[in-house]
Amino acid sequence: MDRARLRHLLARESAEAERCNPRSRDAYARAAHLFGRVPMTWMNKTAGAFPRYLDSARGARVSDIDGHTYVDFCLGDTGAMAGHSPAPVADAVQRRFSELGGATAMLPTEDAEWVGADLTRRFGLPRWSFALTATDANRWAVRLARAVTGRPKILVNSYCYHGSVDESLIVTDPRGGPGLPRPGNVGAPCDVTLTSRVAEFNDLDDLERALAHGDVAAVLMEPALTNIGIVLPDPGYLEGVRALTRRHGTLLINDETHTFSAGPGGCTAAWGLEPDVLTIGKAIGGGIPTAAYGLSAELADRLLGRADLDLVDMGGVGGTLAGNALSVAAARATLEHVLTDAAFARMDTLSAQFEAGVRAGVEAHGLSWSVSRLGARTEYRFADPAPRTGTEAEAAADPELEDFLHLFLANRGILLTPFHNMALMCPDTTEEDVDLHTGLFASALAELTG
Repeated sequence: MDRARLRHLLARESAEAERCNPRSRDAYARAAHLFGRVPMTWMNKTAGAFPRYLDSARGARVSDIDGHTYVDFCLGDTGAMAGHSPAPVADAVQRRFSELGGATAMLPTEDAEWVGADLTRRFGLPRWSFALTATDANRWAVRLARAVTGRPKILVNSYCYHGSVDESLIVTDPRGGPGLPRPGNVGAPCDVTLTSRVAEFNDLDDLERALAHGDVAAVLMEPALTNIGIVLPDPGYLEGVRALTRRHGTLLINDETHTFSAGPGGCTAAWGLEPDVLTIGKAIGGGIPTAAYGLSAELADRLLGRADLDLVDMGGVGGTLAGNALSVAAARATLEHVLTDAAFARMDTLSAQFEAGVRAGVEAHGLSWSVSRLGARTEYRFADPAPRTGTEAEAAADPELEDFLHLFLANRGILLTPFHNMALMCPDTTEEDVDLHTGLFASALAELTG
């Protein structure tokens, strides 16, 4: 690829974004009281000189304060996989907050048992508890795993994503050491190798070497890597992980927060997985903060039977707002009425259409790129074949090329996930939305290749 041409096109699209979004530009310039000028610093992970400011959102559409409306394939980086403000969730939240009253009262509601039962139907694990974020669900799952096994370390995959869990911010050491802090980690409480071990995704030999130390309480993993780009498991890999963890007396925690896109029960149901713990967040609340973690019956009984564990006060598991009435009402409405089995089937079909359009564009221009899909989620990568490990996926990144594609599409009415070239379908996405991307993507490739 002609790098000079790419940089010229990127400069053109950056200038166009600035010209067409003066109100967003000015709002960003005025945000002097915000750390990094945004409410949450990740919002600066965007192509261009400033983020576009939200005005309104509904279904698969987002509008900014400059009057532009976009087809939204980002969907809040999965948080809005149910679509923006779906009517059943809006109604449930309104009823709970305004009609019945009480968002949080440190009292359970009957909605919670309904949600727990539906999560059991979807994922198979019989006992559930709630958090406000998937990060918290993972933190609490990790504490429970350490408590019940008496082991100190957690094993993760290199370049995995489990929110801001300290134990997960480790990558493999190319020199063969026990691991290295993930580049850019902020304020680590200790050397990450004291708390964690690391293995490459799709490498069972690497995993077995790490588990052989006998000090790993749990393997915390995504069934497919997602936040370094989609990295799908090789045939037999996940079955091998389960066999190795059982052989070494190590618990298996599946984080389905992003891989929920695989279907109504995520990869766990789609691929017949058998984790000891499952964590999930983001999408299950329809945009309202909530998360959950499920336990096998055997693990739940072991934990509840431990008189030395304080699970109801200061033991480090739980939070004042976790399982609050508003979040649980939103989760019930989302699971019962929005992210239904039928909705997932339609989202999967649209994602397959998106994948076919991208693949046709890549092949037409003779690019050595690949396309990976995980149910309702599709991504294109600047490598062929597609990366098999997190480290390979990291090496395939091209920030300039990503920024050009993101700006080209955003300037013409399409938003992708800003962290990579990922598109997610929601129940309100249409065939026309997908076709719009297919056409614009082809136009972008034509400009790139001249």
